Amino acid sequence: MRRVPLCPGIQVSPLCYGTLTLGPLQKDISPTVGGRLLRYAFERGINFFDTAECYGTYSHLRLGLAGCLDEVVIASKSYADDAVTMARSVDRARRELNRDYIDIFLLHEQESEHTLRGHRGALEYLLRMKEAGVVRAVGLSTHHVAGVQAALQCPEIDIIHPLINLAGIGIADGTPQEMADSLGLAAERGIGVYAMKALAGGALFREAALALGYVQNLPGVKSLAVGMGCESDIDANVAFFTTGAFPPSYSLASDRGERRLIVEPWCEGCGECVPHCRAACLQVIENKLAIDHSRCVLCGYCVAHCKGFYLKVI
Repeated sequence: MRRVPLCPGIQVSPLCYGTLTLGPLQKDISPTVGGRLLRYAFERGINFFDTAECYGTYSHLRLGLAGCLDEVVIASKSYADDAVTMARSVDRARRELNRDYIDIFLLHEQESEHTLRGHRGALEYLLRMKEAGVVRAVGLSTHHVAGVQAALQCPEIDIIHPLINLAGIGIADGTPQEMADSLGLAAERGIGVYAMKALAGGALFREAALALGYVQNLPGVKSLAVGMGCESDIDANVAFFTTGAFPPSYSLASDRGERRLIVEPWCEGCGECVPHCRAACLQVIENKLAIDHSRCVLCGYCVAHCKGFYLKVI
């Protein structure tokens, strides 16, 4: 697979392996089995891997990419908001990945100039680590157009990892076009962009080629982080990012294993998704969303109405 410049000194594959899918928040695949998938992806030409402190996938990466860690680009993230806490996050990533440095370290889920200001101590620590060679590039991840716009006002930001998809599912404060316009400005200013949630947490899996193509062709987007839970997913996505099409033999609906709707543990139980479920498989029980999987048809409509983006089709 070809390499593209994400930011000065960092070349990545246009397909990034999003490891959230492997960890305990989603499929809960063991580090050994998940590590084998990561190694298989590397052998198929993927050199870019996205993780975060809260994903629980450092051990997957360490085991799967042992012996070739210097040949890959790893991006991680932390919710730390001050220097002391961020120091712990960076040290943990280096220790658990068995690496002296981290290629990209991001402030996790920034919402606006206000949250970025509140995380200034953590950002300044990352900048010091960049000067020391411990971190190669710094930036932020965001589900907000305002988060991207905040990054545009911060000259120290090297990388933005935004949520963007053609349906606008999960964008907290704007439209897909508004997000795309902001990302175009970021690219004009030399900020590297790699996108997430092109498939909207799985809601757009039935139109995956259209959804991936939309984000892939946005000005400034250099790479897409995609969750992949089996070898057929990896093969199909490598084919798509290499040739522009999925293999004729690959069926998103059947070949990738049993699909399911999940609710993440921090669901607030607001219930706003419930009336949008045409299969009547959702209800709030004791302030927690419950799913009747025997009724769920995996339409993904509920995902679009979850304010916190806690619902996923995986």
